[in-house]
Amino acid sequence: MNYLELTFTYDSALDTALINDVLAWMLGETGFDGFAENAGGLSAYIREADYSQTALNGVIASFPLENVAIRYAVTYLEDKDWNEEWEKNYYQPVSIGQECIIHASFHQVAPGYAYDIIIDPRMAFGTGNHETTCLMIQQMLLLGLEGKEALDMGCGTAVLAILAAKMKAARVVAADVDAYACRNALDNIRLNQTAGVEVIAGGAEQIPRLGKFDVVLANINRNILLNDIKAYASCMKTGACLLMSGFYKEDIPFIEDECKRNGLALVSYHEKNGWAAAVTINLC
Repeated sequence: MNYLELTFTYDSALDTALINDVLAWMLGETGFDGFAENAGGLSAYIREADYSQTALNGVIASFPLENVAIRYAVTYLEDKDWNEEWEKNYYQPVSIGQECIIHASFHQVAPGYAYDIIIDPRMAFGTGNHETTCLMIQQMLLLGLEGKEALDMGCGTAVLAILAAKMKAARVVAADVDAYACRNALDNIRLNQTAGVEVIAGGAEQIPRLGKFDVVLANINRNILLNDIKAYASCMKTGACLLMSGFYKEDIPFIEDECKRNGLALVSYHEKNGWAAAVTINLC
């Protein structure tokens, strides 16, 4: 699978991290599925077949932050080159307190964590480096998952599904619409010896055949979440928890309204650098 790397830099007095976050969110809406900060801005990755110059021009033209001039360069990447680039430059171990550490198989890490997760990301999202993944893990660690059934929608690398399995969930299903992500998820499941995790190719349309769950995890983006909350609610047991991220704090009212329409109540939300995670429960 061939990818394009777009390297973005900016002329602006605004904080580069803020520009990166907004740009990454907008690019994610157009098919980009991998991001990494670089010295001057953002590196973004998209499958060659999914790239649209028109869509990119639209993102730049409609960029909402004022006085930001965006420049970019495009580089063609073969898959093997992407893996090497990611491993050497972008992916660093991520720890959430002393409870959980996420690292690649080539990293040496200190022992003593309750949950040690190995993730070789390839082209799939979800190494723990992004705020949304960290927020999801923080909230998962507060849930008692032992003996429960968990569904991870838009699983990417399967990092959340693997953590659920390590937290002794009785059943874990991970789903992603990207076939490459599913293959990567299976590789990571093997690396972590969590063979009980079931990987499904597809999205919300697969939910009716999967049964009922105690916990649904969805770290995707606002638009997909708003579209799919109804489907998530349909597979939740009474009192089940839906944990979501992939959106900004400003999006919380939209998320909450859609949850209410589907019998879900917002219990709490948490934020990191403007990104948010919402915890809801099924009242039906």
